[in-house]
Amino acid sequence: MNNGTPRMGTLAVWAGEEDPTSGAGTQVPIVRSVAFGYHDVSEWEAVGRGQTTGDIYSRNTNPTVRAFEQKIQSLENAEAATSFASGMAAISNTLSTFLTPGDRIVSTRDTYGGTNKLFLEFLPRQGVEVELCPTEDAAVETALTKECQVLYLETPTNPTLKVLDLTRLLKAGQKAGTLTIVDNTFATPINQQPLELGADLVVHSATKYLGGHADALGGAVCGAKDLVSRIYHYREITGAALDPTAAYLLLRGMKTLHLRIERQTESAMVIARHLSSNPAIAKVHYPGLEEDPGHLVAKRQMRGFGGIVSFELVGGTNAMRQFLPRLRYAHRAANLGSVETIAGPPSATSHVESTPEERLAAGIPEGLVRYSVGIEDTTDLMADLDQALAP
Repeated sequence: MNNGTPRMGTLAVWAGEEDPTSGAGTQVPIVRSVAFGYHDVSEWEAVGRGQTTGDIYSRNTNPTVRAFEQKIQSLENAEAATSFASGMAAISNTLSTFLTPGDRIVSTRDTYGGTNKLFLEFLPRQGVEVELCPTEDAAVETALTKECQVLYLETPTNPTLKVLDLTRLLKAGQKAGTLTIVDNTFATPINQQPLELGADLVVHSATKYLGGHADALGGAVCGAKDLVSRIYHYREITGAALDPTAAYLLLRGMKTLHLRIERQTESAMVIARHLSSNPAIAKVHYPGLEEDPGHLVAKRQMRGFGGIVSFELVGGTNAMRQFLPRLRYAHRAANLGSVETIAGPPSATSHVESTPEERLAAGIPEGLVRYSVGIEDTTDLMADLDQALAP
């Protein structure tokens, strides 16, 4: 019994769409209008001030976009959510909302490449002190002993799939009085809910697993209403608004999120074990493997281990360059989380903006393959990997 509380599969389908008008379409419509008209000026002003519900301009709010926000808010069990034109817009706007010159942020070295660029290039230029730790719980805790305003975590990491102990680190962040932010793109709310573990805010690249079909860019942030309202205000002025058509496509994709994640997680586990026994593979990174350094923590804080498997080939970069073109059932592209399998090296995917030296400093091997498992038949994917790895 669930005492009337909808479960994830039900929320993925119905959240944000529960109460259609009698006789209306069963799907959320795409509202393309830039502006929304009013006969009564007083009502118009009240909507503009947020004193009553409604929309005045789609850079601020839009009915289609609001349905997307309500769905991810429900899935993350958050008080509020707001949306963005991309995942990086969600991350950069959130950081810009809460960081000012002289502030300090703590994070880890091997976050997603775009995020890493913010840490290495843009935030220091704005007078923000950045400390990037080895991706280890103890290193992050040590960094928090010095005053800081923001703790930013990503787990599992992109693309090495390292796992941080969120319960432990979020408690340390709370004790230090920092705002805590977690990128939950890889896990999705189906496999992990950082707010339940103590995070203040959760960010997503909705482009990836939430949409799931590689046809819409978007981002989101979820958390307490007062924090999200500050981020929303920054976004409505700086303008990185989610397009209504993209919001519609993301909504459509999210209806099958729970099914896709279950299938991709199950397949990834089988594939990770299969690759571990292949003599052409030097190392497999997947938190579902018992020998993985992050396995026990992941088992405790995640419902599933996710649909990404990363691995290194015997022969390094040269072997990777020979292997990737031989795959039959994988796009070689800079994306992940889609219904189709996608594979590529960090130099052309997660850390394409980074230099080889920056990737090395982050502990990301040049010959690593990030393999985003799709919803294809698992046996076919394993056979495809075997033939591509064959001498």
